[in-house]
Amino acid sequence: MARYIDEILQPGERVLYSTNAHWIFYFPAILAWIAALVLFGMSRQTSIDGVVLLCLVGAGLAALGALYWTIKGWFHRFTTETDVTNLRVVHKTGFIKRRTFEMALDKVESVDVNQTIPGRILNYGDVTINGVGEGRETITTIASPLAFRNSITAR
Repeated sequence: MARYIDEILQPGERVLYSTNAHWIFYFPAILAWIAALVLFGMSRQTSIDGVVLLCLVGAGLAALGALYWTIKGWFHRFTTETDVTNLRVVHKTGFIKRRTFEMALDKVESVDVNQTIPGRILNYGDVTINGVGEGRETITTIASPLAFRNSITAR
């Protein structure tokens, strides 16, 4: 499946920077997988039948939740693209219900980055692009938001 940006590039336009949703979208899945493994391990450490059954049921439920969150995170990352070309900023989310945002670089007034403490440590954050006469668009939880901002502002 071709990337969205490759389908919409204009003649003479080239991609300068690409980023994606940060892997932090997998965090709920990671926690659930850990919980499933811990519960499964606890079921092997005890010999009381009721506790073993309870731990195995809990591990199974945690694994189902983890699988759901893993697929959900993967699908979000797979269907989200954020690119800067030499002419515009392009952001696309969704697969069947697609939402796109495009703004010409010469219409960008300012680019704001908002990072929490975990965002600073793990290098993710929200980027708000303010356009001249085109409004404001916020792109949430992207990887390397400072590099993304610099690719827009450095011309």
